[in-house]
Amino acid sequence: MSPIPAGRPLRVLGIETSCDETAAAIVDGERRILSDRVLSQTGVHRPYGGIVPEIAARAHLDHLDGLVRDALAEAGVGLDGIDAVAATGGPGLIGGVMVGVMTAKGIALARGLPFLAVNHLEGHALTARLSDGLAFPYLLLLVSGGHTQLLVVEGVGRYVRLGTTIDDAAGEAFDKTAKLLGLPYPGGPAVERAAGGGDPTRFALPRPMLGRPGCDFSFSGLKTAVRHAVAALPQPLSPRDVADMAAAFQAAVAAVVADRGRRAVALFRARHPEGGALVVAGGVAANRAIRTALETLAAECALPFVAPPLRLCTDNGAMIAWAGIERLRLGQRDDLAFAPRPRWPLDPTAPAAIGAGVKA
Repeated sequence: MSPIPAGRPLRVLGIETSCDETAAAIVDGERRILSDRVLSQTGVHRPYGGIVPEIAARAHLDHLDGLVRDALAEAGVGLDGIDAVAATGGPGLIGGVMVGVMTAKGIALARGLPFLAVNHLEGHALTARLSDGLAFPYLLLLVSGGHTQLLVVEGVGRYVRLGTTIDDAAGEAFDKTAKLLGLPYPGGPAVERAAGGGDPTRFALPRPMLGRPGCDFSFSGLKTAVRHAVAALPQPLSPRDVADMAAAFQAAVAAVVADRGRRAVALFRARHPEGGALVVAGGVAANRAIRTALETLAAECALPFVAPPLRLCTDNGAMIAWAGIERLRLGQRDDLAFAPRPRWPLDPTAPAAIGAGVKA
């Protein structure tokens, strides 16, 4: 194994292939993103209205080598200037995860570099430290197509799950609502665009779990309520119907997120009375209504609010590279016998959630 050189910051190659973005990035130990290449598969999956795992895995296989070369070229370094290789080891669509892990293992073996298998959720959880240099501990809302979780982030590898979805993840509910409204895939951005011109008060949609004890989420009932409300309207839906329904749905999600978040803040403060921040990460963190609800909550609770740049909220290689740097600094690395994990909870002590999404 090649020694990690002194006299310059660590440089780690990060590879992300857990879902439908193929990504590679070079990040250094001074929090500089030297390159960040992401190839979206949205156009490939759009005709199917969702992600087809076999197609996603094939696209990763076709494009990952080229993206790694591009990331190295953009950073102005060769493989001899890289100190370790990190790849998403799970959770995610297993075919895609295997492509990224095997590519990273091959590079690590050929160059004598440390290999780090990164939990995809940890990549999101540590992104605020890459973007903002945030200190531990902090409260994280991880909200995406496959996950909706509230976590206390106490250190690298140290996470306490306060709540999770018991059925659909928020991003999944956005996608299904978009489909009900005849909006294009991906559903999250389409619903947000439609909601911009809508009246959120026209349709009385439920706020699942609102006011209940604990910090868990549920979005299946909200999705069902949208389906029933849409079915009761004259068909085809008018543009006004679509806009108002989208606005009502988005407002319901934001209200639930704020309510669950408020309870999580109380639990976080009981555990860590001083310091901390409220952080949001994951693809759905790009939604302005949800960000606004969380900003308001943070202000009410006198907590700093941290939201990484939008490009670091969606899946990317930079967050995987940074998580690799964090682990490498602690002397951690993984054996090349590591097996990709389709499911990999951040808090292994937390009870398993029922139907918590494909990547839970």
